[in-house]
Amino acid sequence: MQVSSLNEVKIYSLSCGKSLPEWLSDRKKRALQKKDVDIRRRIELIQDFEMPTVSTTIKVSKDGQYILATGTYKPRVRCYDTYQLSLKFERCLDSDVVTFDILSDDYSKIVFLHNDRYIEFHSQQGFYYKTRIPKFGRDFSYHYPSCDLYFVGASSEVYRLNLEQGRYLNPLQTDAAENNVCDINSMHGLFATGTIEGRVECWDPRTRNRVGLLDCALSSVTADTEIDSLPTISALKFNGALNMAVGTSTGQVLLYDLRSSNPLLVKDHQFGLAIKSIQFQNSLDLILSADSRIIKMWNKDTGKIFTSLEPEHDINDVCLYPDSGMLLTANETPKMGIYYIPVLGPAPRWCSFLDNLTEELEENPESTVYDDYKFVTRKDLDNLGLTHLIGSPLLRAYMHGFFMDIRLYHKVKLMVNPFAYEEYRKDRIRQKIEETRAQRVKLKKLPKVNKELALKLIEEEEEKQRSVWKKKLKKLPNILSDDRFKVMFENPDFQVDEQSEEFRLLNPLVSKLSEKRKKKLKLLEQQEFLEQEEEEEPEGKPSDAESSETSDDEKDWVEEVRKQRKLLRQEEKLRWQERFKEDQQTVLKPQFFEIKAGEEFRSFKDSAKKQKLMKKPLEDRLQLEAKLGTLNVSDTTVGSKQLTFTLKRSEQQKKQQEAEKQHRQERKRLRRSAGHLKTKHRRGRPFH
Repeated sequence: MQVSSLNEVKIYSLSCGKSLPEWLSDRKKRALQKKDVDIRRRIELIQDFEMPTVSTTIKVSKDGQYILATGTYKPRVRCYDTYQLSLKFERCLDSDVVTFDILSDDYSKIVFLHNDRYIEFHSQQGFYYKTRIPKFGRDFSYHYPSCDLYFVGASSEVYRLNLEQGRYLNPLQTDAAENNVCDINSMHGLFATGTIEGRVECWDPRTRNRVGLLDCALSSVTADTEIDSLPTISALKFNGALNMAVGTSTGQVLLYDLRSSNPLLVKDHQFGLAIKSIQFQNSLDLILSADSRIIKMWNKDTGKIFTSLEPEHDINDVCLYPDSGMLLTANETPKMGIYYIPVLGPAPRWCSFLDNLTEELEENPESTVYDDYKFVTRKDLDNLGLTHLIGSPLLRAYMHGFFMDIRLYHKVKLMVNPFAYEEYRKDRIRQKIEETRAQRVKLKKLPKVNKELALKLIEEEEEKQRSVWKKKLKKLPNILSDDRFKVMFENPDFQVDEQSEEFRLLNPLVSKLSEKRKKKLKLLEQQEFLEQEEEEEPEGKPSDAESSETSDDEKDWVEEVRKQRKLLRQEEKLRWQERFKEDQQTVLKPQFFEIKAGEEFRSFKDSAKKQKLMKKPLEDRLQLEAKLGTLNVSDTTVGSKQLTFTLKRSEQQKKQQEAEKQHRQERKRLRRSAGHLKTKHRRGRPFH
């Protein structure tokens, strides 16, 4: 639980901390909780209170039992049961949700407005009905007395859908080119819509006539505000019968009394971001206005800031749990935010234990390091001559040192070291010298990983600086000083394997070239060990010897490549012999496989023949089948070719057919002999 405080108002973040992946087993989760302190201390108020990628809108049902949120990707809606503190159901949708509303007290009637002009109705069982509006919608409101849904969007018309009759009614024609938001006053049913021109039009649903027009764009411009474009209406909310709050795209919130065309108060967020949500907190007369960066809570009478909340990620929607101090946010992150502000009200009934937790935290505050004390080590005490104070109340032991009063520290330091200015001057001179040295290529310190590669790059850089054509060459960034390649010299996973086959073939002369660098590396390591202030370059060979060596290396290039290949072949041969010995030592046991009923086992040669036959082209296969007699090609009267295939019979089928044929012949022979005997008996001939 993370605690922040502004204007002495404490805000408890209940959604902070590490989250565990869903695919982890319970055993692994328990093991992680034992090891990690942050996971053990986190509070998971509602289980799986998150979206796969981003959450867009969040609302609470009227009875306060269910929390519904929409998100992407894939588009979906999730319903959480606060009595069970877990996910109740999840439904995937066809497209992203612009906004939604809960028409019933629970989750049994929900209306979704999609970004592809579809309106989707859900019941308790799931999807119920889908319809479409003529233009893309941006917001909608529900008028309870007439059962009408008012849709505003990229059109000058406000579409009305009557849920009792199940049909569209005549739309309301506004003077605006497009409408962004709308709201209906629950006290007297006044319908208001915010336009793209920065105006608010108020309509009476009973007569379907416009009853008022407010120009908020001009009223939002004050002497302190700087506006680059025309303010449009981005948020709209009624409070009671007479109050209305309007949010603009330039970051201003205007509070109106419906009896006046001038705003009572204009509050600027000072960020220049569009207002996304406005909520009223009536117990303390506060207004909660939110843009994508911050949530501000201020007094609606004076405009004085009460407190503010700035999450880590951008905000998409804000919902204040009714009659409580809990705040829910939909963010540009998988986790949805849960914040508890005890000053706004008590915790909800389903998480009443939060009040006890916050009271315990306030009674037992965490120990902090005070700014009035200075941390000193035992060496510092020796330099100051204050070792005799160890064990006295003036020094408080802490870890490997002590805390002492900052005033006492400054006094003793002035007494002990009166020449502090000279030391300060020397430090400044030393810093200037180090800054100039940092501009040169450092040979003293090499990275821990790929030292030879770093030394090679340094040598190339020195050659470029010494070359005559330095001015004509393009200034390319050095890899050692480039942050993009920093990991290559820090992470041991990027260490170059000089014994690999690819390295030995691509760099056949690396052994000769690396000898020089190894000598330099040894000298540099000695320099680091001795910690010499001045860098001394090791004596090398004359330039003539180096040039002769390079020429010899170029001549022996082919021979070196051949040697490397021979070595690789010998190593491969040795590995093959070892594998062959292992194969001879292993004893293979026979494995038996059972053939399914009705199938015939053929030799492995048949499967190999089939594989070879399938690789051949179609023409060769047709010729082979024509030879076997299973294919018959004939010309038709139209002039096309006709192919006739006969299935090839298996040996078992052939034997079975021959046995059946012999059986039929035997039966015929027996019938004939029986008939012959009957005729002889009738004639009175004796049996032989």
